[in-house]
Amino acid sequence: MRRLSLVLALVVGAMLTPAACRAQISCTRDGLKAAADLYVTAQSKGDPGSLPLAPGLAYIENFKVVDIGDGLIRKPMQIDHHRSLLDTATCQTFTEVIVADKSRPYVLGTRLRVNHGLIAEIEMLWTTTGYWLFNADNYLKYSSSEDWSAVPAAKRDSRATLVAAAGAYLDAFLEKKTDLVPWGYPCHRTEGGKRTGKGLPTDTCEEGVPSGVNITNRHYVVDETIGSVVVFCTFGAGASNGAGGVPDTHLFRLNEGRIRYVHTLTHMLQADFPRRQEGAAANSGAGTRPPEAK
Repeated sequence: MRRLSLVLALVVGAMLTPAACRAQISCTRDGLKAAADLYVTAQSKGDPGSLPLAPGLAYIENFKVVDIGDGLIRKPMQIDHHRSLLDTATCQTFTEVIVADKSRPYVLGTRLRVNHGLIAEIEMLWTTTGYWLFNADNYLKYSSSEDWSAVPAAKRDSRATLVAAAGAYLDAFLEKKTDLVPWGYPCHRTEGGKRTGKGLPTDTCEEGVPSGVNITNRHYVVDETIGSVVVFCTFGAGASNGAGGVPDTHLFRLNEGRIRYVHTLTHMLQADFPRRQEGAAANSGAGTRPPEAK
């Protein structure tokens, strides 16, 4: 009888264990979700030691390799909202994290790469007060109100369609060939905290697209299930005055091949923009506008 009671207790305990804890990290959708959920928990506690990290882990912030012991991942945060992309083809995740804490707000974009059940790479791009158009309250309001739910299987865009749409959008910044971008309507862009659109069916994300800016160093995380793709990139390839490309992420949500939401994070201090603008103009021989600003 005692043995039977013990077995029953173990079964009940297993049933009560959170799914994310039971699931093993892998390249399946469930396995990647487990990795993303573990990251969110670790970030909220400021404890990367709780993650299953691979030997030789690469930890990157804003396109620079840094010691994880000195990284922002060690800062505890009260996370107000997050969403994740799960890319089973490349064994990666991307998580948008919004922290609206008045004393130290952040919006993060964090990519994980999983290798044989361990996290082999963590790449983070972060923004906070003083950075390009930053407003965590606005970002939270807009992001949390949008529909990024799973797309019915019969209506899902292919990986190639999602990547091509993101590429066309970013390619438009060089020569402003916006006619090649698959614009959807309405489309809303949240840039650091600034939002395009007026709540009309004709709202477009085409407003304020600059020209003369080469978007380089692109790498992608794609989630066909939710019709989404994110691009880590550098905004500009560098300028004659020594200013390098600006670390940036562009997150897209598509509906039937058309762009409906764009979220951008740019790791550039607002005060640095004039210097970079002057350098870019000198390098290209033409004036430029701020990244996607109206």
